[in-house]
Amino acid sequence: MTRYFAFNGDADGLCALQQLRLAHAGDATLVTGVKRDIRLLERIDAGPGDTVTALDISLEQNRAGLMRLLGAGARVDYFDHHHAGELPGHAGLRAHIDEGPEVCTSILVDRHLDGCHRRWAITAAFGDNLGGVARALAAQAGLGECETAVLEQLGTCLNYNAYGECVADLHFDPAELARHMLPFADPLAFAAQCRAYAVLCDGYEDDMARARCLAPAHEVPGAALLVLPDAPWARRAIGVLANELVRGRPGDAIGLLSPKSGGGFAVSVRVPAHSATGAADFCRGFETGGGRRLAGGINHLPDAEVERFTRSFADCFGCRS
Repeated sequence: MTRYFAFNGDADGLCALQQLRLAHAGDATLVTGVKRDIRLLERIDAGPGDTVTALDISLEQNRAGLMRLLGAGARVDYFDHHHAGELPGHAGLRAHIDEGPEVCTSILVDRHLDGCHRRWAITAAFGDNLGGVARALAAQAGLGECETAVLEQLGTCLNYNAYGECVADLHFDPAELARHMLPFADPLAFAAQCRAYAVLCDGYEDDMARARCLAPAHEVPGAALLVLPDAPWARRAIGVLANELVRGRPGDAIGLLSPKSGGGFAVSVRVPAHSATGAADFCRGFETGGGRRLAGGINHLPDAEVERFTRSFADCFGCRS
């Protein structure tokens, strides 16, 4: 029997994986990639007696791979908070899906494990831009302000590491980062003792210092678009920059376009809670788009679609007098 974990390489996927591996020790094959590498089940060949755990990857985008694995006799445990569509009715699938705006995959895993590794779930919530939820959980867990601040920075940096066009853009392959994390039951100890995390923090500070100097390329009341330079530091910074901008401009929708090496752009979108249109719904108007209510993205926006995207973004989220 082989155990597989297919997990998003961001903070939520890493911390969900960490909780499950701490709770159920044993060998496993890790399947992951950059944040936008979602269709991970396509890369797994499993059959009777094998277990596949999918973490923080859209079921809708993995439906073909999921059905293939179930048809081959594998058991699949699925934890996710993205748009799933209709859940397959199959005895081999155990789905833990919640698309609510105040949950992330690590919180679903935390519920499943009755909170036995909650500090990692708190870390993930910070990384997934659920600061209010994370602080409430930290207070319930009896963490002080300093400890909570450490988990916030850790979640932010783990999330930052996942952004890039390819693994070569990242400071650490997420599978390597998962191996660094595994010995640490307490994320506070990981933050204090792991050299890899210190390297990640230094990279984060350097990249974000540059990213914070960028100005919007297109702006209307209620909506702003930034076009990032074609550089690894900018590709790494895009997710954290989007979250920072939406916190600093809570009434505005934010869009960030990052050039891709083969042409076109990767897009990140954040929208305010009061928006009539969710980020995922807007992004699904473009091929390869998806996400959640407040945060979405488009994996590949062709150059020919940029003008339509810019116009649609302003029309959808701009304030009308």
